Order: sequence, then structure tokens, then C-alpha cells
Amino acid sequence: MKFKNILIYSGLIGVLYLSACSKKIAVEGETPVAPPKAATAYTITETFESGTKASYALDSVQLLTGKWTLSDALLGNLAADAKNGAKAVRLRTGYLSMNFDIAGTKMIYVSHAKYGTDANSTWQLLASTDGGKTYAQLGTEINETSTILVTDSFKVSTTGKIRFQIKKAGTTRINIDDIIFKGTGDPGITVGTPDTDPTDNGNTGTAAPGRGTPEAGADAPPAGGDNSNLLFGNPSGAQANIVSAENYLIDQKYYVESYSMTRGIPNWVSWHLDPNNFNGTVTRKDDFASFTGLPTNWYQVQSNSYSGSGFDRGHNCPSGDRTSSSGANSATFLMTNMIPQAPNNNQKTWESFESYLRAQALNGYEVYVIMGSYGTGGIGSASASVINTINNGKVTVPSNVWKVAVLLKTGDNDLSRVTASTRVIAINTPNMNTIGANWKDYIVTVRDIESATGYNLLANLPQNIQDVVEKVKDPGN
Repeated sequence: MKFKNILIYSGLIGVLYLSACSKKIAVEGETPVAPPKAATAYTITETFESGTKASYALDSVQLLTGKWTLSDALLGNLAADAKNGAKAVRLRTGYLSMNFDIAGTKMIYVSHAKYGTDANSTWQLLASTDGGKTYAQLGTEINETSTILVTDSFKVSTTGKIRFQIKKAGTTRINIDDIIFKGTGDPGITVGTPDTDPTDNGNTGTAAPGRGTPEAGADAPPAGGDNSNLLFGNPSGAQANIVSAENYLIDQKYYVESYSMTRGIPNWVSWHLDPNNFNGTVTRKDDFASFTGLPTNWYQVQSNSYSGSGFDRGHNCPSGDRTSSSGANSATFLMTNMIPQAPNNNQKTWESFESYLRAQALNGYEVYVIMGSYGTGGIGSASASVINTINNGKVTVPSNVWKVAVLLKTGDNDLSRVTASTRVIAINTPNMNTIGANWKDYIVTVRDIESATGYNLLANLPQNIQDVVEKVKDPGN
């Protein structure tokens, strides 16, 4: 890595601390107090080597340090890309943004250059101390003039959690490669470990204690109206009545679901998504638990019921969509929110689509999501054969996993704002481990899913609007 006149910038974001020193007079017989242990220094480098993104379309990518959103940007590996190693970010007119916070950072170093023979341009480093809600420029604007990687450094004054964004202007392209964070204390991130549900990650041993319906905190969606979990309707007419055992309505406050007693899995789960739901500071709880709120004598699927099956405990409402509080995140780990999901289906295809929807929310949208499954028989990682049930027949393995997402620009009176041109994305994937990683390969129409399930997925929309948006196959841009 070649360094060019490393400049130190004082950030516009920061908290100024004043300190005073005083002398303490020793008292005879007093036990000396040991000085506080100095915080451990850290150096963390994002190399951009671990992810894959071949198009400029807005999307999120799991990298070494965490999830990053790339808007009008990709991970380039061409000869014209200035890079250390095999890849570098190639940024055109958009931005490169962290979807996570880091704590204790004192300095950040960014390596950068022009792409190929593109003309000179400029970019800015921005920082956010409120989880990505607002950003302010850190240091001065950088003029991109070099054809080889050079490094500029920025001083960070805040002592709390912070995330960064690199924003480009103009249509010429630049490369961003190694970004180095230097600081002290616990950075609050785990380098190299994606936020997924490996089958045997806590999925063995003694079952964890069960939990009932979560308490609705201030961050829970409202019971009705805008931002409510069932704004677009109850797809199957589920009821919270014991006689509706195969279509049992459960309001888990942070999402609503229809549950099947005999299948041991939800038929569908519905929720609202905006940045307030996932820009919190709560880390993944991983506190899988049975749901004790089921009617008496109904079987409760346990936290270890999927153990050794070759299937993940696949979330319907994702953990990553609910980090606004511990209660919100824990709600997603109830086993009534899980299906036996092929690991590659869960950790690659679905994880990618979930990240994409969160990226859309960060880009000014609110998203209404309905996810479900149907059929019997999937192929996990333990066998090449179709498996119909696990847990001694008490949990059905679905054959297909689907999702419908309605995207609206952030605003009010949401139902009335849906028009014939509103974007609605529907995907339907086979529940098998040989599935491709690109969710866009599985785009269908809402009507396709309704035909397979018998549900009325957007029932609260006027019929004339349903007849248009439910027949459109999204291009996946």
C-alpha cells in the first residue's frame, strides 16, 4: 500500500471533552487503588475480498467486518480496478455505507484511486452517530487524481458508536480498497462471521426455556393503521381460536403470523419494515425458545428440535429486521417464527434478499413484508434425499419458501398511496441446498404465490389495484 502525504482531518462529528487533574493526598493506612487498566488498542481492516457484487444496482453485501450497502457501486476485479488483492469497490455516482456501528475508533484510513483512465473527481467521507439516520461530513472533500492507490486518514473525535459512508459525486468512477479502523476498547463487531443461522450453532443439547408472547415495547408496530403488521390484510383469514388449529392467528407484537398445529411451523408471517426497526444498537440475541403461548396440549417445538436434521432454524421475520430493542430481537427467535430451511437457501438466497430490502428501507422506502412456506419435502445438508418431516414427525419440512414485499416511499396513509406503479416484489424458492444464491432468479408474481397457496395476499387493497400489481413480475433492479 502506497501512502501519499497522509493528512489528518478533524471530524465535524465528535464530542469535546474537558478534563481536569487534581492531586490526591495519601492517607496513612489507606489501601492504594490500582490505576485503571489501559484499553486494548485494535486495528481492523476491511479488505473487500470476501464479498461478491457484480452490478451497480443497490444492494447489501456481507463482508469481513459486517454488512455494507453499495449504491451505484460494485466489487470490481478487472485489470483497470486499482486494488490491493483481487477486488476493490468501484464507485460511480452513489455511496458505500456501513450497515453497522463500530465503537472506540480514533482514526480511519481509506485507500483510493481513479478507476482506469476515468477523469478526476471528488468524494466525501461522512459519519453517523445515530445508527445511520443522519450523516455529517468528516474532514474535507477528497480530490481523486491518482491512478494508483493512495491513502488518506481521518481523525475521529467521538468516543461512542459510529458508522461511515463514502459518497461520490459526478459520473466518473473511483476505486476504494482497504479501509482501516484504528481505536481502543471493544469495537463491538466480530470480524469474519456473518449473521446467519448455522444448523448446529446452539442447535444441540438441552432445550432452552420457553417464552410467551413478547411485551410490546414503544418500538413495536401499532396494532392497526399505518406501519401495522397486517395493514395489507390477513392472507388466509387466520383466527385466534382453537378450532382454527391449522390457521391459528398469533400476534407476536413485532410481527403477526398464521400457525399450523400439525405442521409445527407458520403458514405465513407478516410485518412492517423501516430503518427504525433495524438501526438500533441491539446485537443478535440467538435466544431460540419454544413458544409457551400455544393452546393447551398443542406440541411446542423446542429450541433444539431441528438438531442434526440438516436444516437451519430459518427465520420468517428475520433477526436483522428487528434490532430496535432486546425484546424485538428476542421475538424473532421464538420457534413459531421458524421453518426447517435448507442452509444455502437460508444463509445465501434469503439472507441476500433480506439485506436488499433493508437497503431499500435505508434508501427512503418503508416495506410491508409477508413471508411463508407451503408443500412438503425439502433437501437439507445431511442428505441428498427429500426429507418430509423432522423431530419425530412433529415438524414438517416445506417444499417451497416465498415472500412478498410492497415498497412505498416513506409517508403516511400507506394503503391509499399504493398505485398501479407501486413496486411489489414476489419470490418463490425451492427449499433445497442446491439452490442458487441470487434471489433474483426466483422472482415470480403475487398471483403465482396465491395460486400455489390459496391465499389473498394483498386483500386490503382495492381490487382494481390488486389486479395490476399482483400480475407484475418485478425486474429485480
